[in-house]
Amino acid sequence: MENTNFLSRVPIFSDLNPETIEKVSKLGTVRTYPKQSVILSEEDAGSALFVIISGKVKVARSSKDDASKEVILSILNPSDFFGEMALLDGMTRSANVIALEDSKLFIIQRNDFLNLLEQHPEVSITLLQELTQRFRAASMKIKALSLKDAEGKVATVILQLADDIGKIKQGVVEIEKLPFQHDLANMAGTSRETISRTM
Repeated sequence: MENTNFLSRVPIFSDLNPETIEKVSKLGTVRTYPKQSVILSEEDAGSALFVIISGKVKVARSSKDDASKEVILSILNPSDFFGEMALLDGMTRSANVIALEDSKLFIIQRNDFLNLLEQHPEVSITLLQELTQRFRAASMKIKALSLKDAEGKVATVILQLADDIGKIKQGVVEIEKLPFQHDLANMAGTSRETISRTM
């Protein structure tokens, strides 16, 4: 029942009727990952879709210029999903996914998810819409970050976070649990010192 209630709030499953959501809940398993644990690694085989029940994760890639540095592509929260790209195209994972806090995930294996897409076209349509939104957001972020100075890059990242996870309280947008400064720096492609100065 707990998984059923949760899945009904996940965008790619929200249009399914209760009976189908109940079936989906039985397809997957639940696993908890401690803070800082690696959930997926670049070049891993894509064998499952992950949906965040609770917690927070970051999606990151190693910098091409310096393998010791990372570029954070996104930070995902409850009801977000990841792992769909490798699941759909059969290629290896394109990024690392790391738990930023203790996180509980709902995991559906590749064959089960592909069967679900065949049996329920509405899931395919919603998935396409979600992927299109992500692509548009990524394109806008790349354009914004390429045109701005360091402070402008930080502002772009903060505005994106406000749009993604901000809550309006008394006419003001508040961002709870803002990422650590080094994570913000990796998201903006700048230094931690710049984050400190700008904030």
